[in-house]
Amino acid sequence: METKTAKLLDGKALAEKIQQELSAAVKELQPQIGRPPGLAVLMVGDNPASAAYVRGKERACQKVGIASFGRHFPTQTTQAELEEVIAALNNDQRVDGILVQLPLPNHLDAVGLLHQIEPDKDADGLHPVNLGRLVRGELGLRSCTPAGIMRLLQEYAIPLQGKQAVVVGRSILVGKPMALMLLEADATVTVAHSRSHDLQSISKNADILIAAVGRPGLITAEMVKPGAVVVDVGMNRVTHSDGNSRLVGDVDFESTALVAQYLTPVPGGVGPMTVAMLLQNTFSSYSRTNQKL
Repeated sequence: METKTAKLLDGKALAEKIQQELSAAVKELQPQIGRPPGLAVLMVGDNPASAAYVRGKERACQKVGIASFGRHFPTQTTQAELEEVIAALNNDQRVDGILVQLPLPNHLDAVGLLHQIEPDKDADGLHPVNLGRLVRGELGLRSCTPAGIMRLLQEYAIPLQGKQAVVVGRSILVGKPMALMLLEADATVTVAHSRSHDLQSISKNADILIAAVGRPGLITAEMVKPGAVVVDVGMNRVTHSDGNSRLVGDVDFESTALVAQYLTPVPGGVGPMTVAMLLQNTFSSYSRTNQKL
């Protein structure tokens, strides 16, 4: 008997498509606005993973025609210095999006810095004002990872109305905004987390299962309803005994692929969509500038 395996939700291919659409939209608007869109990514210290992410974001900006106003600061930079830089960027007419790359060195207060960003330039969609707009169903910049997941589900015409959706994880980055977006799409939403009793019985009910906890292989085939849509937000670097390391998700891919109808790969699923939504947010702020002209 032939074994059926899940269809892949290809975030990489969709991110490419979104970048092409944005590139065309930038070319169309730029003559009217008189400048390209601008994104400022602020990075503090020398975390190699952060440096790689920032380079990836800057390359994506270049492809779309977004100007990069990125700044790299030494580890010992103070909170006050960064607040001053953010204030200047808030007032800089060339900048449509501002993003502070996390994690920051321990002496800095990431939330405090986020609060300094003008909500309409909050490229990450994490400012309390933008989260409040999401809760109220108002127009605003949306948190990139959950917005990317919603766009991916839409691309594959996955119905959400009336479906049981389970979000495993309750972070402000993914879990909470994800639950709100699914609710907005008329799904029935359960949020599970590390304190939930009998996670398997909760996850097994899900038509749509989103895993966002940062624990490698937490979700196994026994925890997945046959025919479910499984989205893996986890990005965990696992080192093997031979010293080689690889990226794995929160979902045990091999076993779950035999049960689920759709599944995101890691890498190549949610990650590229997060960057695509960062560009989309920057473009949204930019096009709103045009409406004010």
